[in-house]
Amino acid sequence: MKKIILALFCIIAIKADAQIADSVKKDLLTAPDTVRHLHSKPWAFVPPAALATYGVLSFVVHPIRNLDYTINNEITKTDPNFNSKAESYFQFAPVIMVYGLNLVGISGKNTFIDRTALLGVSAAILGTTVTITKYSTHRLRPNGSDYLSFFSGHTSTAFMGAEFLNQEFSAKSVWYSVAGYSIATATGVFRLYNHDHWFSDVVAGAGFGMLSTKAAYFVYPYIRNAITHTNNKTGKKAFLVPTYQDKIFGFAFAQDL
Repeated sequence: MKKIILALFCIIAIKADAQIADSVKKDLLTAPDTVRHLHSKPWAFVPPAALATYGVLSFVVHPIRNLDYTINNEITKTDPNFNSKAESYFQFAPVIMVYGLNLVGISGKNTFIDRTALLGVSAAILGTTVTITKYSTHRLRPNGSDYLSFFSGHTSTAFMGAEFLNQEFSAKSVWYSVAGYSIATATGVFRLYNHDHWFSDVVAGAGFGMLSTKAAYFVYPYIRNAITHTNNKTGKKAFLVPTYQDKIFGFAFAQDL
């Protein structure tokens, strides 16, 4: 059963990685008055959307839901004493890798400010989606702890980070993407073995996580162009600048002199 689950997640990772567009170039967002899409092909959204749809269908398609019960029962039989919280750390590893690579001199696709803003937009999209979905679906977890099972927040965070890593460094080497998706996959597997989520919760989490990052890379040029523009009367440019003060992150508007 472990091999089956790992194989299914490997398929997820391979499909996600196959959608990378090779036409994306470094620093596409450096021109403040130009809108450029980082996803020129709509089909880039199809694989993660399919994963998210699979999870949603588990509420109405009985064979999908029955697979949830089958996998959970098999895990209970084969590893009844499994207990680990490693996924609580795994979920953040891909994002840490992005900034870690930058620290050692391997630059990503975008500047630090753009990259951080993109991560913020991704997290905002995912956070809103997770909260609304968990409370509206009201699904009981396999361990019976609460009714916030759908979809897996840990898994979605991990795949959001994996897609973030993929977007920034896939042009450097495919192995960065492989590493990110592998860690995200491990996060999902651990959630299953800890009986925190059903299989469909984890699959949907992977889909929603990647979708949040893809959506952020799609809409961010519009946001950036809206807040970074030239005043037609003065010729001066306005910028939205990240700030950090008293251990609080924020943003401030600035204008060149």
